[in-house]
Amino acid sequence: METIVATATAPVKSALAIIRVSGDGAFSMTEKLLGRPLNVAEKAQIRHGTLSFEGKDIDDVVLLCYPNPHSMTGEDVVEITCHGSPLIANEIVEAYLSLGARYATNGEFTSRAFYNGKVDLVQAEAINDLINATTKESKNVALLSLSGQTSDLLKPLLESLGEMIGSVEVGIDYPEYDEEESFTVNDIRKACATLRPKIIALIEKGTQSRYLRNGIDVALVGEPNVGKSSLLNALLHEDKAIVSAIPGTTRDVVEGEISIKGLPVRLHDTAGIHDTADELERLGVERSKRILEKAELILLVLDAKQGETEGTAELRTLLKSKKIIEIYNKSDLISEKRDGFCTVSAISGDVESVKEAIFDALSLSEDVYVTPALSSERELTLLRRVLADLDEALALCEDGGSVDILAVPLQAAYNHMRQVLGLDPTQDFASEIFSRFCVGK
Repeated sequence: METIVATATAPVKSALAIIRVSGDGAFSMTEKLLGRPLNVAEKAQIRHGTLSFEGKDIDDVVLLCYPNPHSMTGEDVVEITCHGSPLIANEIVEAYLSLGARYATNGEFTSRAFYNGKVDLVQAEAINDLINATTKESKNVALLSLSGQTSDLLKPLLESLGEMIGSVEVGIDYPEYDEEESFTVNDIRKACATLRPKIIALIEKGTQSRYLRNGIDVALVGEPNVGKSSLLNALLHEDKAIVSAIPGTTRDVVEGEISIKGLPVRLHDTAGIHDTADELERLGVERSKRILEKAELILLVLDAKQGETEGTAELRTLLKSKKIIEIYNKSDLISEKRDGFCTVSAISGDVESVKEAIFDALSLSEDVYVTPALSSERELTLLRRVLADLDEALALCEDGGSVDILAVPLQAAYNHMRQVLGLDPTQDFASEIFSRFCVGK
């Protein structure tokens, strides 16, 4: 495998920098720069010395040498820790390039780990999730996937499907063998009915976990001058948006991010949705409408003193397909709070109930923070396909389909589940079939 090299730390001045090298030439190239053999045995070794190139010293470094297959990529790997000047790190990289290495492409170290069987695709995605985690909770969920616990959720289901298909193939391809070796239509119905709720549970848990992984977009919507900007500032604990008694002050989308019980929440304060002749204000309204399309949750802000208006009804019609939380702001101007509604005073900072309402609207279970889940869009899409395949098999069972016809959706379900883990979707079932034969056959 050709040798690749890249800096593994940010290209900024710091105490230390790390350069990673992987491939067949990782050790030999390092030995040329070090000026002596590495003498790496079967396990990882630490070496110290000065790297030099074309007769000039580059830096005094520490080398972590990982022989294949005992490395993160499954290849020979050298991790070089040097002083944290970007100039030094670049000189080391350039030296390896001159010796025949090439720049690694985005994610190439992890992709080699995947293709060399060091991680499955779920674990590979978790590495990126770990890097991009913005809360402690999302980081912990990513670690569960990286450790393999998330992948372990699928393995018994994959095994059950494999056994079912193997039994079905026995009946189709080897009918001369004992009938008890193969599945009947009723057996398939029972097996699919058992698997189906398990797949649904994975999808539901993954959808919840996805909020921790990706966060949620929340749009503040309402008529002009109901206090949306004041509410945004109170939630963020900073003066992010301009606040004025003049209607139409907000002419663009103002954004900020908070964490609610470990859930990353991106807040979008939108311009008041209304007709206007002002060109700049009109552009702000159009941009607000685009934000509404992508928002997963809407905070519909009303004036607690003024209450319902004709404009409020129009907004509800516009947002009828969205999940909405009604917020009555300016509670400091009324004597009693409205029963059954989230009533707050943004001007006084009394907005904790808004955070509670946002969290409650997502119906997150308590164990979402501590249990592994398949939460990426790719994983959830494939799980939904598995569910659709099982539903198709069950429908064929009800319609009196034969075992050989049922094999088609079962094979599709198996292939889709293998794709979640990044396994080859095609599978030769000969070994599975023959494993079910009696010893003497």
